[in-house]
Amino acid sequence: MNGTTKRCSCDVDVRCDVLIAGCGPAGCAVALALVRAGADVVLVAPAAPGRPRIGESLAAAAGPLLEGLGVLGRVDLDAHAPCYGGRAVWGGDGPVEVSSVFGPYGPGRQLDRARFDTALLEAAEAAGAVRRTGRIRGVERRRDHWRLTTTHTTGATTTIGTGAAASTFAARYLVDATGRPARLARRLGADPARSDRLTAVAGILAAPAGDSRTEAEPEQTSLVEATPWGWWYTAPLPYGGRVLMAMTDADLVAGARLHHRDAWWARARDTGHVREYLAPWREPPPLLEVTAAGASCTRPAAGPGWAAVGDAATTTDPLAARGIVMALATGMEGARAVLADHAGDGGALPAYARRITALHEEHLRARAVQYGRERRWDTPFWRRRHRPPG
Repeated sequence: MNGTTKRCSCDVDVRCDVLIAGCGPAGCAVALALVRAGADVVLVAPAAPGRPRIGESLAAAAGPLLEGLGVLGRVDLDAHAPCYGGRAVWGGDGPVEVSSVFGPYGPGRQLDRARFDTALLEAAEAAGAVRRTGRIRGVERRRDHWRLTTTHTTGATTTIGTGAAASTFAARYLVDATGRPARLARRLGADPARSDRLTAVAGILAAPAGDSRTEAEPEQTSLVEATPWGWWYTAPLPYGGRVLMAMTDADLVAGARLHHRDAWWARARDTGHVREYLAPWREPPPLLEVTAAGASCTRPAAGPGWAAVGDAATTTDPLAARGIVMALATGMEGARAVLADHAGDGGALPAYARRITALHEEHLRARAVQYGRERRWDTPFWRRRHRPPG
């Protein structure tokens, strides 16, 4: 691969070896691995969103992946709140304690997600990747390369990019790191099929005035509590406060009245254990965010000249707490597949696609085991999860 981003006088503004759509953890992992292998990489993504990501945790197992990418020091995990383990009220009325303090990688982290993503992007740019702000609006295969056009985004405004924000690219390979929507993979004929319709209804509780808790206190743990209609999740945030999420299926949200802020809050305060964490707060958060949270798999997750990584390839149930670990791992595997394909291994990208499918099927089996441990309720949410995975 070239190792240098080039401008040309033909019908494109920029030529590169690999164009990555998206610059989250998966996109940055691909970029880091490819740039360090000598590839010329361009990242194309919209401007950063205005609101913070909700409920982002980082399993301790991410440490070796960040080290393998050479960014563990730059990410500075100590800047994020440690999570010393968790409690689960699952399959019975009492909580089960799970500690990560003595695990091989130490405690996990509750992320300041904006800070984490910025650190990864800065590392990718420092390594040599080029960042362009915009959205891909057209993709076309031209014999041995892809031709792409983009729009330039500035805040709420979208225009066709010119000048520094090049509107036309030529790339040997494409990587879809657009997250759950898998926008590029869809354009190329892939199907990001969902395995369920799990939905998160989440809010952020601001740090109470005068909150003086320290990182070493037992509140630095997460809690999962099952209910007849789904389950709750809550965890501390690195900048104070707490995330609180109700998980149920999309068609059950209205029946449980979780789309009404006051009803959502009343249900949280009526739990057996989540309510213990809510004592400092008298009012619900001002806004709730409703997002898709179910497991999915893009089939195929790769094809001639392209690959999907991170959530664009496969998503896992939040109960597994593997989202960012999977983003980093699939990013690194996707990069290896691209490099192997470029070196002449025509089976590398199909093998990567099969690996993504296998990971998804493995997750569904593990998920079935975990949900199978909760048998207290014969309700739609739980009946669906007690079926054989498929």
